[in-house]
Amino acid sequence: MLLTPLESLLNRNIAGSAAARVACQRLNGKTLAVNVTGAPSNTLLSLYFKSDGDRIAISTKNEAPVSATLSGTPLAYLSMVGKQPENVLRSGAIRIEGDAEVAQAFRDLLAAAQPDFEEELSRVVGDVAAHQLGKMAKDAFAFGERVASTFAQNVSEYLQEESRDTVTRIEVDEFNEAVDQLRDAVDRAAARLHNLHK
Repeated sequence: MLLTPLESLLNRNIAGSAAARVACQRLNGKTLAVNVTGAPSNTLLSLYFKSDGDRIAISTKNEAPVSATLSGTPLAYLSMVGKQPENVLRSGAIRIEGDAEVAQAFRDLLAAAQPDFEEELSRVVGDVAAHQLGKMAKDAFAFGERVASTFAQNVSEYLQEESRDTVTRIEVDEFNEAVDQLRDAVDRAAARLHNLHK
């Protein structure tokens, strides 16, 4: 099965990490379903991660009750690889159903057992080639982040300055300040009216 190498790699890393072993034992008997969706109701792939206390089993079929389910598009899962995966969850790009604590515990387990891809690659192609490939991958990822950031900034500037579909931060601040001044003026007028009625 295609998942066997990934399962073996994770289990080797669980065995080599005290934190991962503890997390795996805490999840004994729990199953996490990860649904990759193409649209809100179209599931492209489902993976099931089940802990038996010492190891993780990964499969595409599951008969046991599921403790928690994650559902999202491939792009949403890919964005979790970035620096702040919590923001992806907060944005709703990935939906959590079931026991959120179990989902968090599986995330902690997978983070503790995360393989060092450069180390794994060095077993196949050697240290020097693995280091060069790892450096190229990091540079490509950093370039992708810069391109995405620049694109988002350009779209934001276009919507604010050219098409005027959204307001600028300065305009929002000015509006908020005017609302504050108006509220203060209304409060003062209400206080004067109250004093006149006494």
